[in-house]
Amino acid sequence: MKKIISLLTLLLLLSCYNVEHNCKDFKTGKFKFEYEVDGAKKVTVFERKDSIEIETFEGKTDTSSIRWVSDCEYILQKIHPKNRAEKKAITMKILTTSKNSYTFEFGIVGSDQKQRGTVEKMED
Repeated sequence: MKKIISLLTLLLLLSCYNVEHNCKDFKTGKFKFEYEVDGAKKVTVFERKDSIEIETFEGKTDTSSIRWVSDCEYILQKIHPKNRAEKKAITMKILTTSKNSYTFEFGIVGSDQKQRGTVEKMED
């Protein structure tokens, strides 16, 4: 009997946990990504227009093409890479969404190393 009650409790708790995935809400708009590097706060602002992303970081602007793999996953490729590292495509996967932000995982295509971050939507 204790096993059945434990199992039902676990199932009830799992059924209440509903991760929001409204990825389509984030295909276009203006966004801000804040993160820390060696104790210093860094901010990247970017605008996404479905198949293109224009990013501004420390006064420099870059443009990348976007290839959507699914509603919640896409591949970024710099249009005018300046070096070998910038030629590598980046995979982006939206993990959870809220009203004005999303949590994502990113890394170089083909690499097992991934990082996570949170992006805030500034405007549509």
